[in-house]
Amino acid sequence: MAETENRTFGVVSTGNWKDSFYESFEETPLLTAILTVMCYGILVLVGHIREYFRFLEKNRGHTEPKIKGFVPLLQSWESFYTRNVYRRIRDCWNRPVGSSAGAYIDVIECHSDDYNWSLELTSKQYHVMNFGSYNYLGFSERDGPCAKAAIQSLSDNSIAVSNSRQELGYTHIHRELETKIADFLGVEDAVTFPMGFATNSMNMPCLVGKGCLLLSDELNHASLVLGSRLTGATIRVFKHNNMTDLEKKLKSAITEGQPRTHRPWKKILIVVEGVYSMEGSVVRLPEILELKKKYKAYVYLDEAHSIGALGPHGRGVTDYFGINPKEIDIMMGTFTKSFGAAGGYLGGSKELIRHFRVNSHSSIYAATVPPPVARQIISVIDIIMGKDGTEEGMKRIHQLAWNTQYMRRKLQEMGFIVYGNKDSPVVPFIVFYPTKLAAISRKALEMGLGVVVVGFPATPVIEGRVRLCMSASHTREMLDRTLGILNQLGDELNLKYSRKSLPVFKEDNSLLNLKMTSGQP
Repeated sequence: MAETENRTFGVVSTGNWKDSFYESFEETPLLTAILTVMCYGILVLVGHIREYFRFLEKNRGHTEPKIKGFVPLLQSWESFYTRNVYRRIRDCWNRPVGSSAGAYIDVIECHSDDYNWSLELTSKQYHVMNFGSYNYLGFSERDGPCAKAAIQSLSDNSIAVSNSRQELGYTHIHRELETKIADFLGVEDAVTFPMGFATNSMNMPCLVGKGCLLLSDELNHASLVLGSRLTGATIRVFKHNNMTDLEKKLKSAITEGQPRTHRPWKKILIVVEGVYSMEGSVVRLPEILELKKKYKAYVYLDEAHSIGALGPHGRGVTDYFGINPKEIDIMMGTFTKSFGAAGGYLGGSKELIRHFRVNSHSSIYAATVPPPVARQIISVIDIIMGKDGTEEGMKRIHQLAWNTQYMRRKLQEMGFIVYGNKDSPVVPFIVFYPTKLAAISRKALEMGLGVVVVGFPATPVIEGRVRLCMSASHTREMLDRTLGILNQLGDELNLKYSRKSLPVFKEDNSLLNLKMTSGQP
């Protein structure tokens, strides 16, 4: 079914947001689904035959010795899958990089003489277009104002503070960083952490515990899953972006209460992401907030992939939908993507952030963000907000929005099954078969294109995919060259499965004339 696009870029219409909110998740063709499952089935069957005759191999160091009286250290299925399925195409993932993760990247070739049991580096390098890094705004660069500011900070500060926030590890640069983050997000206060994954996993236990209910989207990131399990709260999973299912579970929680005792839940926390990194979908935040207010719940929003990458001002999904950020109880994000740095943050009310500073495991036991990294983030925020006196930040935000819609529209016109929201910089298209995952990854690299391929168990068995990550540093020429490569491989490998009518949306061509002062190849 076609949808009509009635806006330019970066924000849904100010009227009914649903009028310009387009997401596509085309159903898998039945025959393709059956053949994909058969393909995995054959791999597993051959794997079992190889396992049976494994004793004939001279080198059995890759298998776990069976010692009487000792339980296996490895989980049997995961170990089996790694040896017999993943091992065959592990060269598609274990590729060392010999350059910065900019618009172009140098990938060092790996060679194996033992069928991928081990990989050895060669002297050959591939200079390829980088569509695999989360460098959304192009700030992962070796030169430019941000890199210079980070280098200069070494003259004013040490490389690391070598201590936690509560033990002399909190300096003036960290206070400046957290003030900038709070100002950028539009919240009362913010606190930063040195690792994005730990920002979720180590801080969620500070929010809820036993007697609380945690409602989690089924496609939430592993850091949110781990953090949810560490809380000790009851966890219930709702279907991805399905507000009907979420409301059903909220109603059930309110009416039935806790199991056995039927006492009211102490807290109900809804955990969602801004942009889902595997599907490329955007959270239906207005509907989430309606349910939050209706059922008196709290909302935890992970903006790892949306902060900097969505919205007319790059401030994430609240900016994208035109929502007051103070309506979100806990705003989380990372600096590893749009900011080209490392670490994460939590934003919210002063009382909430004070609670994290005192009680968070990441705050008590982990060292604070290294000063050069903090200076990189501060410099990026100043550029995005225009405090550097230029329009560089807005140019990058606009360029990313144009690049995203252009790539999505062209891939759909070619006949690929493209998942996700038309404004999401994560652009996955489905290839299904594990054999085709390996083929497109290897062939694309040889043709000058670096992409990430994702298969089971990171995705459902029948939904193996190529995931493109768009960047403001990608030029029109790079996009067209990439599309040419993908079009050729799509024909060679028979990857054009889409039978869906094309959506009607158009990128703003006036953005083509934008020129950035840095970040271009």
